[in-house]
Amino acid sequence: MQSNELLLDAFGRIHETVARVLDGVNDDDLARRPGGSGNSMAWLIWHLSRVEDAQVASAAGLEQVWTAQGFAGRFNLPLSGRDTGYGHTTGQVDSVKAPADLLRDYYDAVHRQTADYVQTLGGADFDRIVDTRWDPPVTLGVRLVSTIADCLQHVGQAAYAKGLVAGPGS
Repeated sequence: MQSNELLLDAFGRIHETVARVLDGVNDDDLARRPGGSGNSMAWLIWHLSRVEDAQVASAAGLEQVWTAQGFAGRFNLPLSGRDTGYGHTTGQVDSVKAPADLLRDYYDAVHRQTADYVQTLGGADFDRIVDTRWDPPVTLGVRLVSTIADCLQHVGQAAYAKGLVAGPGS
């Protein structure tokens, strides 16, 4: 198995889990914040989508799906167009409200761009430096793995939040 095939499998698992989380949830449940202050399912899915979109687009030299495909306008959030959710205040988390179909459409489009890009990669590509702000500098392989790790954590949190709302077996 090639490295890009492993990464495609990992990104595919995120995609499958996002779909399961969004299946059958209503807008009120998506906006509900566990314990009153936790991150809502809507915020978690939006955030992981923005993270994958921003990180992969930057590393690939592509425009983010968020702007290229008009999702910034479709979501119409009171946030900067570059916002991915890092460091959000409680008010900013509250401001991220979206229906399941829009969250699904956005993540599906992000996943397509990610998969299309990762399919093109060969072994030597993963050693390319994509971020010199760190010591050691970040390679493409490390950036993709850290993106997967971040997105898997957030989709797991969203699945947990769904279970709190919908009960066991959801």
